[in-house]
Amino acid sequence: MGKPWSDHHNAAYYELSLGHLEKDRFLAEFERDLLFLLNDVARLLRVDADKRARAHGMTRAQWGILIWLERQPGTSQKELAELLEVEPITVARLVDRLETRGMVERRPDPRDRRIWRLHLSLEAHIMLREINRQRADMADMVTSGIDEHNQTIMIEALVRMKATLTRDSHLSRRVPEAHGSGPEASEALAVVPEATEAV
Repeated sequence: MGKPWSDHHNAAYYELSLGHLEKDRFLAEFERDLLFLLNDVARLLRVDADKRARAHGMTRAQWGILIWLERQPGTSQKELAELLEVEPITVARLVDRLETRGMVERRPDPRDRRIWRLHLSLEAHIMLREINRQRADMADMVTSGIDEHNQTIMIEALVRMKATLTRDSHLSRRVPEAHGSGPEASEALAVVPEATEAV
């Protein structure tokens, strides 16, 4: 009577072991999934950047605005909202806080007094030096153990992925053109500048 029970027990154990092996294999494959990795690396970088910004009494979003304004001084709040792909009111609140800290100045557009152009102050440029140090430290951290050749290959691959996604996004925005020119078509045809959360 003992043997059938033993055989049944061994079979159940064998099936359980196979189940664990299959689960481990699935997890191993999932952890090497390209889309999962791209998303997870970006998420971890955002978490790290948030922590670094908080250490300086700021937010990652505020750092991003300073970086964009350094690259494109004189940008309007509306243009900045399009770059960051957020609502204008969100940018206005962020700029309010930066203006209170003396880092951003609103100057009227000489050709249209209804438009406010954003410019960085000296204090903002001092902060940007620290931001650039933090970005360099993050880049060193995330590429630790990856030689220069493989970094170049990785960068080229990411640039190509971004170009493909940007092109496809712009193409999809042009599709409604053949179906009319109402508000929905106009919105879809708008070419929104690339917006990454710069760190």
